[in-house]
Amino acid sequence: MSNLKIYNTLARDKQTFVPIEPGKVRMYVCGMTIYDYCHIGHARMMMAFDVMYRWLLASGYQVTYARNITDIDDKIIKRAVENGETITQLTTRFTQYMDEDTAALGILPPTLVPRATEYVPQMLALIETLESKDLAYQGEDGDVNYAVRNFANYGRLSGKSLDDLRAGERVDVNTGKRDPLDFVLWKAAKESEPEEAKWNSKWGKGRPGWHIECSAMCSALLGEHFDIHGGGADLQFPHHENEIAQSEGAFGHQMVNYWVHNGFVRVDNEKMSKSLGNFFTIRDVLKKYDAEVVRFFILRAHYRSPLNYSDAHLDDARGALTRLYTALDGVAGDGQPLDWQEAHAARFAEAMDDDFNTPLAVAALFDLVTELNKSKSPVLARQLKELAAVIGLLQRTAQQFRQAAVGDAGGDDGAIEAAIVQRAEAKKARNFAESDKIRADLLAQGVILEDKPDGTTNWRRA
Repeated sequence: MSNLKIYNTLARDKQTFVPIEPGKVRMYVCGMTIYDYCHIGHARMMMAFDVMYRWLLASGYQVTYARNITDIDDKIIKRAVENGETITQLTTRFTQYMDEDTAALGILPPTLVPRATEYVPQMLALIETLESKDLAYQGEDGDVNYAVRNFANYGRLSGKSLDDLRAGERVDVNTGKRDPLDFVLWKAAKESEPEEAKWNSKWGKGRPGWHIECSAMCSALLGEHFDIHGGGADLQFPHHENEIAQSEGAFGHQMVNYWVHNGFVRVDNEKMSKSLGNFFTIRDVLKKYDAEVVRFFILRAHYRSPLNYSDAHLDDARGALTRLYTALDGVAGDGQPLDWQEAHAARFAEAMDDDFNTPLAVAALFDLVTELNKSKSPVLARQLKELAAVIGLLQRTAQQFRQAAVGDAGGDDGAIEAAIVQRAEAKKARNFAESDKIRADLLAQGVILEDKPDGTTNWRRA
């Protein structure tokens, strides 16, 4: 298959990837809690694992990739009640928005997209198993909690000692717990909550806690032991730590071979988050920047590194991506399949096999561009386009990219095309004053015309 190495958070080291089942990979990623628009931090996470998914497929693996949707949660209930709508209406709407945003960014749909509300029976069965092993108990307030100190390896993923830990950020410490470290598995229903948020159980009506959802979904879909589990670095503790405690506590064996976490997005050296008010939704960013520019901006940083968000960095990404497209302008590929033995392709593969190192892979593309600009070789044009396709880039024509790369500024595309036709007719009639006026008018709108040797005219926004 490949020489892939993955940084395993649990081992704190890069390790050679060896799948449990030869030729097959099972990967689970913690997805969105659906109650609002996705922001650029969410895009970074989904992009990181999209690239991993793409490279595993390109390496010849049969991949089962599950990325869940959390569609029951305190924040979801609160927002639905505030809006005067049902939970289903809220989560259905924002799931659609998420799918539109990810499609725009070229993020492939996962193989499986489980919704938490579809797996409540599996969650209840898992909680019962934990209770039978003295790892879960019902508190006086009706909540069922996980007994953290009864699980010997707690803290192994995060590297924290038990005494240093505090209860998870989504869990309220309350009098129903025996220990502040314990976390909720099943939340007792409140009178004020809508009926849609209540399920029957042996412990009374209630709903699942956040952590148990993923343990139930990943084991139901991928088995009790699978290859890769991923998510944002903020999930390492407590969410993933708690998943290990639940799954390994219930099943009695290792849950996952490789734990993978992507880095934060930062704005002015602070982590981007809703609580700090310094976040940007994907939709807001796409109003200013072409989606492929945003994708390229994210891929220029290694997935584990901090990603510094700014308009200046996006502008720089647009310029760099323009250089890649310009190299392909007027040079058609030879129609042959990608040659992995070619030098630039081999460098690209070596980079991707080194823990999905997209910055080095992109550097290989730019070296290829340097050669292509000199030779105008159809073979190199094919290599550039096909290598870029592996990470979801360069799948438009140079003209299409130029026209889209600066967003909506500069007028209506149809009007621009019509003006170019009028200019061509003016030139044909040798009315050069009118031709020059049309060019000047378009330039005043931020539209630059480029006359080609074959008599056609391309345009781009300044």
